Amino acid sequence: MFNEKTMLIFSEFVKKYWHQGINESSELMKIAVDIKNKLEFEDKDLPYIMDHMRIAMGLNPSAESIFTNELDLVKQSHVIGEPVIAKINSVCEHCEKQNNGCKATCKYEALVYTRGEGPVILKDKCVVCGECIDSCDFGGLAEKIEFFPVIDLLKEKETPIYALVAPAITGQFGDDVSMGQIRTALKMMGFEDMIEAALFADILTIKEAFEFNHLVKEEKDFFLTSCCCPIWFNMTKKNYSSLYDHMSPSVSPMIAGGRILKHLYPNAKIVFIAPCLAKKGEIKEPDLIGAIDFVLNFTELKEIFHCLDLDLANLPSDEKDQASLGGRLYARTGGVSFAVKTVVSRLEPSRVIKLKSKKADGIPACKKILSDLSENKDISANFVEGMGCVGGCVGGPRANIDLEKGRNNVNEYGEDSLIVTPFDNLNVMKILKQLGINSIEEIVDNALITSLLTREVK
Repeated sequence: MFNEKTMLIFSEFVKKYWHQGINESSELMKIAVDIKNKLEFEDKDLPYIMDHMRIAMGLNPSAESIFTNELDLVKQSHVIGEPVIAKINSVCEHCEKQNNGCKATCKYEALVYTRGEGPVILKDKCVVCGECIDSCDFGGLAEKIEFFPVIDLLKEKETPIYALVAPAITGQFGDDVSMGQIRTALKMMGFEDMIEAALFADILTIKEAFEFNHLVKEEKDFFLTSCCCPIWFNMTKKNYSSLYDHMSPSVSPMIAGGRILKHLYPNAKIVFIAPCLAKKGEIKEPDLIGAIDFVLNFTELKEIFHCLDLDLANLPSDEKDQASLGGRLYARTGGVSFAVKTVVSRLEPSRVIKLKSKKADGIPACKKILSDLSENKDISANFVEGMGCVGGCVGGPRANIDLEKGRNNVNEYGEDSLIVTPFDNLNVMKILKQLGINSIEEIVDNALITSLLTREVK
């Protein structure tokens, strides 16, 4: 239902907004009527279609039965506001599940069912996993799409815009489409360049390796990585606060990449591209706001390429080797552990207490390992990695390909890297030197790099 409804509406918008421009509210209403006819809706369903159109523009649903200032709001928008997941009104009364179905759709118990009104999302519990959206057959919940303000930026050609891509992106747009061809397509759209978030994962790997060596001194000590997954971080933050002293204060590679790029290119805008809904929530966290301007997911980007008639498989390939094997493996379960372990071994080859990792992927497994730790149960590990999606980011809700294929693609792309470990990445040293750091060891006590790579954890 996600693709059939939301993506069709989004697609109609992109084609007209990109190629022709939309300047009047009357044009929005015409699109709404065209969609109604194409999907064989009834006249009474127009408010529902209009709200999905507002969602497609990154706006909140509205009780208004006419379009008013939506286009002005899009053109003035510098950020897409909360909530990330919005409820479409006047849907639940038609749902056969209204007595008990919605309550079971949220694995975090963030949805509280109210009879006759549908689900109510509690902001302090919602971790933006997207499970509720995909569980609703009626399209009563939808994620905001953050592309329309990006179109205006790309069209004006005055602001440099960088596409920062999650390492799970490899293979997501076709077996015969290379990363270099994705870069070419994004540049043709107007992006300055495409940069792998895995490059910044390499930097964070080094930082977390130093932190592990500092914090894990005895057999009883353990370390929780905070990298990558906002679902894992928020689950710990909201439900297992006693474990916070063991959690790394590192930001995710997405946030690190945005902060560093904006430090190097102060006027730039950064668009992050991932298979994840939770990243749209992460960039709105109070202590992280400003690092990333907009987030697109793989499903949305695939539709955008289609709307703009970009045949990626037949484009020239602009290849760059930016990240190590370890950084690219962040996209799948165990990747963070593998990467950090390689650096820990390089930092202290004779370390007595070796890094012993425990990986959890999927909500039940993450909850179990956090519960065990909070109850002081022995988990036979001192480095704990969690990812909210089964399989890691490659199993994200907005991936274009299945989990197994995504994992194989990531493994292959990682092995193709000419850079074995983050320690060997000359791109890392180049960036660190631009930030005034001349040795790897300075990464732990340099004030600037600390401000760019850490978040407030308390």
